[in-house]
Amino acid sequence: MSQSPSASPTEKKCLARRASWDWPLQTSLDGEAEVHSDDEKFEVHLDASHFCPSEIKVKVIGRLVDIHAEHKALAGPIGDVERSYNRTYKLPDDVNEASVKSWLSPRGYLVITAHKKTHVSKPPRLIL
Repeated sequence: MSQSPSASPTEKKCLARRASWDWPLQTSLDGEAEVHSDDEKFEVHLDASHFCPSEIKVKVIGRLVDIHAEHKALAGPIGDVERSYNRTYKLPDDVNEASVKSWLSPRGYLVITAHKKTHVSKPPRLIL
């Protein structure tokens, strides 16, 4: 699995034309997605059990997370099986896009995490 912090101008143009979805997701690579969000962290678990880590690419381009997963024809009991998944999702506004990380869990879930933006709280100011 690879992560790319930036994209070429051509990739950016292509992504701008592609439809993107907001979280929480309604579907994932092969089923449901679990979205967890609290004051500090944003985390998504997507079922990617049909893919190896080398077959999954996750790119963060601005506020978008671009996910590609693909494997070529594999011999199965009823013939060859080929799978691919391509989606682009918008990060929530309160997520720090520079902190996005992804990995494949031992149970086959693509896990995408990011820290929330820190809000610098100003000390209260006396107005009277």
